[in-house]
Amino acid sequence: MQLKKNIKAGNNLNLFLFIYLFTIIMILKSSAEINLDGSNTDIKILNKISSKNELIRLVNNEEFIYKDLAIKSIKCTDSKFDDNPEVKAYIQVRDLTKKDRNNVFVFNGWMFSSSPSIAPFDHSVYDIWLVGCY
Repeated sequence: MQLKKNIKAGNNLNLFLFIYLFTIIMILKSSAEINLDGSNTDIKILNKISSKNELIRLVNNEEFIYKDLAIKSIKCTDSKFDDNPEVKAYIQVRDLTKKDRNNVFVFNGWMFSSSPSIAPFDHSVYDIWLVGCY
């Protein structure tokens, strides 16, 4: 006849603690991977004629008038906790010198800080690139 050993209550407690700590670690890890939405978008504007650039901080969902351009940042996200951080923003730009096409955007799309050539901003006088999201 085989004797069965009693299972100690400590083993169940250790298993419960292991599952609890594992769950906490997974929650913290997943929250670190979440993109951070900012309320401000930083862009640089280069005047191709004078070769001067200027850093502009846009407030999201508010239109900013810069000389002949009306610039609006809709959304900005930053993945700071990633191994390869990426700043991306949805930006709309209108050229105010074209009175007949007032509602047509010169640029309307996502800009990426690491790859500005994916969706290039094409204007004869100005060049815009994304710098940060805060």
